[in-house]
Amino acid sequence: MVQKKETKTVKAKLLAVIRIRGEINVTKKIKDTLEMLHLHKKHRAVVVPGNKSYMGMLSKVSPYCTFGEIDEATLVELLTKRGRLVGDKPLTDAFLNNAKKGLNIKNFASMLIEGTASMKDIEGLKQFFKLQPPRGGFERGGIKKPYSMHGALGYRSNTINKLLKRMI
Repeated sequence: MVQKKETKTVKAKLLAVIRIRGEINVTKKIKDTLEMLHLHKKHRAVVVPGNKSYMGMLSKVSPYCTFGEIDEATLVELLTKRGRLVGDKPLTDAFLNNAKKGLNIKNFASMLIEGTASMKDIEGLKQFFKLQPPRGGFERGGIKKPYSMHGALGYRSNTINKLLKRMI
């Protein structure tokens, strides 16, 4: 008797991606991928879904970025303090309410986490966040080693939230 394999539907998580290293000695393929992710300079962050195509892009740029699953509280703080509109104006609840009726920053963050909305849905909202260098510096072994080898690069799961809070 042949058993059928059950396919699991894994819900794509929302990932925060932070560019850590600069522009020196970056190949054209990696530079193009960073441009597609809207990571033009170091200390910039984006929020992307964790689907297969984005994971391929993140594996390519992992020597220059760090990424992990963002939680809702950190996303609300990121949108409130570092969310910007075109013209470098801060993101407000009033703007979101005008863009879509009854929407505020907390609702928008929960919609982003659930996957029912994306940053592109709000016209005039910048796709990236400008961050400060982290208070206390990059912990562990510096910015040239992967996180698994006590560095700062690559996948870091939920500890991305601690790094984001130090950079906001």
